[in-house]
Amino acid sequence: MNTQESTTPSAPARTLADPDTPFAVVDVDTMRRNIARLKARADRLAVTLRPHVKTAKSLDAAALLHSGTPCPVTVSTLAEAEAFADGGYTDITYAVGIDPHKLPRVIALLRRGVTLRILLDSVEQASFVAEASRRSGLPLPAQIEIDCDGHRGGLKPDDPALTGIGRILHDEGCLDGVLTHAGESYFARTAEEQRLAAKNERDTAVAAAERLRADGLPVHVVSVGSTPTAHAAEDLTGVTELRAGNYVFFDLVMAGLGVCRVEDIALSVVVTVIGRRPEYGWIVTDGGWMAMSRDRGTAAQAQDQGYGLVTDLAGNLLPGLVMTAASQEHGTLTARDGASLPDLPVGTRLRILPNHACATAAQHRGYHVVDGTLPTGGPAPAVDAFWERVTGW
Repeated sequence: MNTQESTTPSAPARTLADPDTPFAVVDVDTMRRNIARLKARADRLAVTLRPHVKTAKSLDAAALLHSGTPCPVTVSTLAEAEAFADGGYTDITYAVGIDPHKLPRVIALLRRGVTLRILLDSVEQASFVAEASRRSGLPLPAQIEIDCDGHRGGLKPDDPALTGIGRILHDEGCLDGVLTHAGESYFARTAEEQRLAAKNERDTAVAAAERLRADGLPVHVVSVGSTPTAHAAEDLTGVTELRAGNYVFFDLVMAGLGVCRVEDIALSVVVTVIGRRPEYGWIVTDGGWMAMSRDRGTAAQAQDQGYGLVTDLAGNLLPGLVMTAASQEHGTLTARDGASLPDLPVGTRLRILPNHACATAAQHRGYHVVDGTLPTGGPAPAVDAFWERVTGW
């Protein structure tokens, strides 16, 4: 994690002109709209929404997901599971394949009364989970990962190993369900491609569940989701829950796919102009890849957004200005599409919209929170709060 100035402030910031740059900012009104949009879709599709909290990784941010009360969540690390359990969350899915060294921490959470579901896709994993369940005297709820699009891990629904894994888990009371993630949907460039990805995601998970049931194995949970497919799904018959994480902030990759608008991006990074190199067409800031991450997810899209688009401190886009290069602590802004390089004096503060919200958020220890619906009373929006992030490890 980045160790620069984006830490818990010693004194509350009054406006975005106060903290030392670079630091992360969340527009809470935009975030609330993003949350409400997907919640309404999940309600219409009659499925439980299980947000992936790895994106914001913040109890304060998560409090907006369900009117301030804990809801079912997904995590990517056991440290996240432990932090959210400490915050009152008792229904958690750990959506990364399990290994035996982590099972004592899983069992400790189960003993605390937390329903912590784990993920696996092999006979080997199922066997050590079953053995741990026998030794501890506790059923360890486990979901079988299903591969719906050739991405990362999981079993195909017709894999001969599927029912054998299900039987090993069921015999120890550990079989909870199936889970899939349409990771390739991040490359689905049209609404129709995203709709088809969502349909394939559902069909694959449901087929796996039906195969297990046909073998006499109960399947309680059929879990699907990614941010693109969650917003494209039209029919989730046979599915019990929908997962997504990026949607709370959104980013330029999602905007490039048409899943959101640029105006829907709730996360940005405030940087300061520290130099001008007009002979090269550069404006230099104090926000490099340590502030933005190295993610270049828009490079494969029709419009490459470099390391991010640039706005003024109030959040208004500066036409044609893009963060096109980054070293560790320096960012380079250049003009494109015939735009003129603006005359921005040293000391000018700007906001950079990120390619990948999850990766950019991970560079910071927390977020200065503003409300874009409120008048700024000047060039620098007021800071309402500071939200700390939980550890990622």
